[in-house]
Amino acid sequence: MAITKPTKEKTKSTSPDLKIPSLVDMLSAGVHFGHERSKKNPKMDGFVFMLRHRMAIIDLEKTHEYLTKAVTFLHELAKDPHKEILFVGTKRQSRAIIKRYAEAAGMPYVTQRWIGGMLTNFSTVLKSIEKLEELKSKIDTSAWDKITKKEKAVHMKEIERLEKVLEGTKSLKKPPAAILVVGSHDEKLAVKEAGRVNIPIVGVTDTNANPELVDYPIPANDDAIRSIDLIVSTLTRAIMSARGQNLDDVIVKEEPAAIAKPTEDTDQKPKPDNTEETKS
Repeated sequence: MAITKPTKEKTKSTSPDLKIPSLVDMLSAGVHFGHERSKKNPKMDGFVFMLRHRMAIIDLEKTHEYLTKAVTFLHELAKDPHKEILFVGTKRQSRAIIKRYAEAAGMPYVTQRWIGGMLTNFSTVLKSIEKLEELKSKIDTSAWDKITKKEKAVHMKEIERLEKVLEGTKSLKKPPAAILVVGSHDEKLAVKEAGRVNIPIVGVTDTNANPELVDYPIPANDDAIRSIDLIVSTLTRAIMSARGQNLDDVIVKEEPAAIAKPTEDTDQKPKPDNTEETKS
């Protein structure tokens, strides 16, 4: 059974400012490509349209439906200027995209490594942020000129370490109101911590993920750069729209391939030669 483009595109959204990508846009970005059948989580069966060449094909009608729900939720949440949404994506394909859109929206982000206890033991993270600020402030004091080169080197090394660990979370003063994760299966620790402290989770869930762990699952390919870019940019637009901002005014649109250049092609999952096609 061949995949054909729908005759009618879904462009309806909850608001004129909250545009949801059409099914054709999603198809072009490879949003529909899931994992091989052997890696499919049974709890994702309701989001799978069919199995093609032993690969799970995501139902884009479902993607459109659940993306709309996530967009509406984030838009309403972001209307409160005091609430922050933590962007999380540590997979190689998602790092640059997450950083780019989080910074555009003025939101905190994690792209290198999830710090254990970031949500469940937030006071520890705050102490690290305070320590970093204290270390950086010492550089501009007269005492800085009086210490040895070795002490300065140790001091700067600690700053670099904390900068790398804390990364895009240095501005956090309180736990985020929600988290947005790309690849809920890969960001298990972040999802687990958020669930434990009742922080809402918006997550891109590929066919190997458990959607029941995510409050607002978005069934989509979390390996292809174009797919990730399409979903995250849509969610970012909703957040910025709620605060009277326009993503296009803040960021220059680039080709997704230019955002991250992986060493191997990740825009499309491999297709086995087997020609078996079955409805899921």
